[in-house]
Amino acid sequence: MILNRSELITKLSNKFKSFTSSDIDYSVKKILEHISKSLYSGDRIEIRGFGTFSLHNHNSRTARNPKTGQLVALEKRYSIHFKPSKELKNRVDNKN
Repeated sequence: MILNRSELITKLSNKFKSFTSSDIDYSVKKILEHISKSLYSGDRIEIRGFGTFSLHNHNSRTARNPKTGQLVALEKRYSIHFKPSKELKNRVDNKN
């Protein structure tokens, strides 16, 4: 299942009737913004019971284009890594 931000806001609005849609929209926006800014500054984000977001460093290296066989220089880069918590893994495994 793919869930975009507007669908998440709709689901949360249906579940939590005491909050307005705009309140939930603002909250989701701020949470995602905080996660993005923290990762950008190199911080690790841990959401207990859900998982951890961190950056993985990939050093520059020389790779080969599989189609042409030509050598290609790849620059240093970072990728976002998500590690699920034990609790999330157990929930997924048990489908609870």
